[in-house]
Amino acid sequence: MEETISLKDIFQTLKRRLKLLIIFPVIAVLASALISYFYLTPIYQSSTQILVNQTQTDQAFSQSDIRTNIELINTYNVIIKSPIILEKVIEEANLSESIGALNSKVSVASQNNSQVVNITVEHEEPSTAAHIANTIATVFQREIVSIMSVDNVSILSQAQVSESPSPIKPNPTLNMAIAFVVGLMAAVGLAFLLEYLDTTMKTEKDIEDILGIPVLGVVATMENEATGKKGKRGEERRVS
Repeated sequence: MEETISLKDIFQTLKRRLKLLIIFPVIAVLASALISYFYLTPIYQSSTQILVNQTQTDQAFSQSDIRTNIELINTYNVIIKSPIILEKVIEEANLSESIGALNSKVSVASQNNSQVVNITVEHEEPSTAAHIANTIATVFQREIVSIMSVDNVSILSQAQVSESPSPIKPNPTLNMAIAFVVGLMAAVGLAFLLEYLDTTMKTEKDIEDILGIPVLGVVATMENEATGKKGKRGEERRVS
């Protein structure tokens, strides 16, 4: 016999496991909040901007010059994160990180395909993040002259540390929202699993559905008038 599950059956299953659907998401949210606020290290971000241009005596720039500068940015993005630059940054900024560790904290991207390049640094200390970003910009501006025999990099803005910096991660609100969804999904899955493994028959309909035969009688449990307890005295029998 082919079994079908209706929406009513699904809702009844979820209703029977309502406590599970509440407890799991609550535990997940509390665990996420505890980890986000007390165990994960806050990470701060700081950025500086450099401008890539050609040195012109008449201060005039043609479209070809601008296009060439934009194409050079892809090369510069690689050079900025190369060991030849980061090694000098570590030395001048007195950092304890290795080149690989520093590389993972630095990201370089052009501003909307323009000649402006953003150098962004993530670090546990906001002042250190700003110091590293400014050092990278200064070292790159100086070293690119000897690396590519060009002098076309200017520093537009230096990284600054605000009075009350806010970490970019972890994001406790986002983490708790994700934990709630994951906890709810796990609770729903577990509810259906428990329902599938539960082979007990609780109602007359369960007997009819499983055995495929009609129910002929139901024995009702009556309350004892003397003791107020449920017992077998005064049992009724219905026959259908």
